[in-house]
Amino acid sequence: MLADPRAPVSASSVRRGGDVHIADSLSGLEIEPLAAASRVADLGSGAGLPGLVLAACRPDARFDLIESLGRKCEFLREAAERMRLANTTVVCDRSEDWASSQGREAYDAVTARAVGSLATLAELASPLLHEGGFLVAWKGARSQTEELEVVRAGEMLAMEPAEVRSVRPYSGSRDRHIHLLRKNGPTPNGLPRRPGMAAKRPFGSEQH
Repeated sequence: MLADPRAPVSASSVRRGGDVHIADSLSGLEIEPLAAASRVADLGSGAGLPGLVLAACRPDARFDLIESLGRKCEFLREAAERMRLANTTVVCDRSEDWASSQGREAYDAVTARAVGSLATLAELASPLLHEGGFLVAWKGARSQTEELEVVRAGEMLAMEPAEVRSVRPYSGSRDRHIHLLRKNGPTPNGLPRRPGMAAKRPFGSEQH
């Protein structure tokens, strides 16, 4: 039987939900290139996961939280202020526009959690990363389709899969993986494409 959506949610359930998301975000610190990065961009920061959590744990690194929706940007700014994160800047812009200006090839690492397909994330990350930088993408169960797409798109994006690491950030977690992709050359001509195209027509997909 389905639970009644009007039923009250216990405080312990809310706390556990928060703990799960925080633990999942912290699992990224197991990834060496992220743990060592000096400047990090978090794509589609939304509720601040993993960006705010990582910034709190890495006060020695600079974090730019990239978010296009104004109300979410306001939340992120207020949260960063309440957490006293002097190393964090909220970039209220589309990642494609930011990558065409101050953010171009400016980062050692780009993080993304629950934002899009691997090919889409690799395309958005490529112009933000300097050569040799890494995309760190939080995903659930592995998808052969997604992984093949990003391999096919690799030459067009100057991005190559480096590792897929299984993580167990919290008790009872299943099918959690972090994908690590390395930028292996200069940003290809034509990147970034106009906003929305990476998600609508990702390189490496059958529809492209």
